[in-house]
Amino acid sequence: MKSLKPLGFFGIIFLLSSSCLAQNFDQRLLQRINGQNTRYDKFWKGMSVTVTPFSIATPVIMFGYGHHYKQSNTKKNAVIQAEALALNTILTFGLKWSINRERPYVSDPLIYKKTKTGPHSFPSGHTSLAFATATSLTLAYPKWYVALPAYTWASAVGYSRMHLGVHYPSDVLVGAVVGCLSSFAVHKINQRMGR
Repeated sequence: MKSLKPLGFFGIIFLLSSSCLAQNFDQRLLQRINGQNTRYDKFWKGMSVTVTPFSIATPVIMFGYGHHYKQSNTKKNAVIQAEALALNTILTFGLKWSINRERPYVSDPLIYKKTKTGPHSFPSGHTSLAFATATSLTLAYPKWYVALPAYTWASAVGYSRMHLGVHYPSDVLVGAVVGCLSSFAVHKINQRMGR
């Protein structure tokens, strides 16, 4: 039993040092992406603001289309997508308020804030909403011509949040995971319920 104590001690040291290395990598990568260059700032700001209107409009338009053309499957997919977006929002904001991570521009003077934002950084709400939308659409319509543009758009939204200096890469990565898992969970629950 005594021989395990040094292993536990070194295990804790390893975890703490790897956490510091990960934070340093996160910060350095963001510094490279963000930079002072303002050449493409307008484009990335525009990309960033597409997420809420597009994510809300998608199930609304799908439901309206399904209702108008009497396509119950399209209406069902619209409701499932709205449920996924609701779950994603609850999870994302729950994590944001419980983890309470500072925005990168607050703790790092080399990061340039290029857009307005709220106080909490982790995870990226824009990214999670974009990936929840992309995953919902892809699960409803599993075709490459749906998945490719949906995930390209979602990835661009995630990149925009880093370019604008309001999220670390880890915020964006976890936001993408939360978005995908939210939609996948709602999709599976609806399948099991026979909807």
